Amino acid sequence: MAAVPPGSRLSIPVPHHELRFDAGRLCLDLVATAHPDERLTTPDRLRAWLAGAGLVPERAELAACAPAWLPAFRELRGHVGRLVRGELAGRPAPGSLERINVLARAAPPAPCAVRSGDGSLVRSLQAEPGCAALLAAVARDTVDLLTDPAARGALRQCEGDNCPLIYLDTSRGRRRRWCSSEVCGNRERVARHRRRAAALSRA
Repeated sequence: MAAVPPGSRLSIPVPHHELRFDAGRLCLDLVATAHPDERLTTPDRLRAWLAGAGLVPERAELAACAPAWLPAFRELRGHVGRLVRGELAGRPAPGSLERINVLARAAPPAPCAVRSGDGSLVRSLQAEPGCAALLAAVARDTVDLLTDPAARGALRQCEGDNCPLIYLDTSRGRRRRWCSSEVCGNRERVARHRRRAAALSRA
């Protein structure tokens, strides 16, 4: 197939705030699509996530994306979550590790550089990728993350109440406490303020 045209657009834009890209790694951002509610509910939402994660050019149509892709990405998401959480807790997840290794065997999307309208080079793809290639990219990122001692050592569980998300702490001093300062961090600040206000009212 021809390279994905840099000027093509998603058929139904999905607002960026409805997706999460703040976990620090591609595979962890996929895990975040399950919380607090299911984000990958339609092919359009999956296309938006793939573009936002940088797996396809921002305006790629990804016409091959079909409803059958959704359970495939959800399955991979479940395996990534179980494997990463298992590594943090010292509980191996051999079934998830095996499945991720199988998915990682496929060739990921092949990038290329093309000229944009103003003559600058922009990233595109040699061909529109299929589901297996995109799954492989996420699976390989999981393998890279968990086999890199420095990256694995920066994995953190969010301290937010009832938040299951995991992120890569690359902050100075490794002091990041939440998956997102705007989400769980803000909830904690609001809760702290309410506790102080309640204590003052009882004084």
